[in-house]
Amino acid sequence: MIDNEQISSFTEFGLHPDILKAIELSGYTKPTPIQARAIGPVMDGLDVMGAAQTGTGKTAAFTLPVLHRMMPFASTSTSPAKHPVRALILTPTRELADQVAENVKRYSEISPLRASVVYGGVDINPQKAELRRGCEILIATPGRLLDHLEQKTVSLNQVSVLVLDEADRMLDMGFMPDLERILKQLPAQRQSLLFSATFSPEIRQLGRTFLKDPVEISVAANNATASTVTQLAYHVAPAQKKAALLFLLKTRNLAQVIVFANTKIAASQIARDLNKEGIKAESIHGDKSQIERTRTLDAFKEGKVDVLVATDVAARGLDVAGLDGVINFDLPYNAEDYVHRIGRTGRAGASGTAIAFYSDEDDKLLNDIQQLIKTDIPKENLVIPSIFLDRFQFQSRKKDYYTSSEKSNLPPIDAFFYRPYDPEEDKDVILAAVEKRDYPEIQTAPLAVLLGGRPKGYKK
Repeated sequence: MIDNEQISSFTEFGLHPDILKAIELSGYTKPTPIQARAIGPVMDGLDVMGAAQTGTGKTAAFTLPVLHRMMPFASTSTSPAKHPVRALILTPTRELADQVAENVKRYSEISPLRASVVYGGVDINPQKAELRRGCEILIATPGRLLDHLEQKTVSLNQVSVLVLDEADRMLDMGFMPDLERILKQLPAQRQSLLFSATFSPEIRQLGRTFLKDPVEISVAANNATASTVTQLAYHVAPAQKKAALLFLLKTRNLAQVIVFANTKIAASQIARDLNKEGIKAESIHGDKSQIERTRTLDAFKEGKVDVLVATDVAARGLDVAGLDGVINFDLPYNAEDYVHRIGRTGRAGASGTAIAFYSDEDDKLLNDIQQLIKTDIPKENLVIPSIFLDRFQFQSRKKDYYTSSEKSNLPPIDAFFYRPYDPEEDKDVILAAVEKRDYPEIQTAPLAVLLGGRPKGYKK
């Protein structure tokens, strides 16, 4: 077995040349810690339990060695019989399934291996057609996979590798009965992998149930948050949270942000209010169709949307390169969800900001989070200028926003005057203003002369 602690390049693993070429085309050269420690054991066919902070490359830690193990079965034949499902990757959400499928297809694009993804919320018929063509790697959510099994559109009797991704979330979402039904369809002799951002007693029990003598790999303290994320909690009264959010978005240098709310109604209302203030925002939650969710996520990734307001449906599996920050409009009821929420920023070594609003009623939720992450989150009071508070003064009358006529009477917000002064950031703005200023030629004696002064070179 390779001494994984010494791995500094993907070429040292002995991965198939086609996979190495795909990695090179992706621009990656050095494996992350979870990849360095997990790829070797997975390539060796061992069962593995892996835990690492979100955003540290867990997906590639299992997709790369799984693809390597599938390469001997790669076939250019068009016959579906030559492409049975040999690796099954289960994920808890549609978004995560899409992300894993994107990784698998990126790293297998040079090889003849086929990959498919199936999840609910969309028409099942196109999925049936794709499955009939055959695929070696299948990425699926449990519920939709059971639909296909019941309709006999897929067979799992040749699966040799099973991956449970974000297994803790699967347990939280109540997928255990579905998992048990699916596992009964798999061969007893197989390699099983379990990856998660956290290791809880329930996850260890799941590992003992479905894995055989697994290698346990943990590259960070349980439930630790990434060091690249700067965390901050603002004490904000519930009635002032929308004003606080607007104030931060207008005055902080946050180009792309995910705002987390606990309810679908709140997410939709927040997005509507932000749009009324000229901020491009969209909401994403369980009531949105998969087509709507995909369209919104694509717009956010492309920069057409600046603020994504989401429930925890997007807390995992959402990977947006260079995401500036995360704002917890509501603290999550489950402390572990906080870890996954703020894991959307500060990914792949980049820096990020995680802001949380809390009130006196949220003290227990905040304490639970701090106990979980074993870190005290810095707390501050947020002074919100009245011009921002006035935008939502009608909330006490059960009215979330102004009518068009009322809004037209509100003073405009020039955010420049409310954000903290940053000499480096504001330098160009100030210089541009100075250059544009028109200095008229002085025709009369300067004030200093009138008062008796005699500037150098001045002639009466």
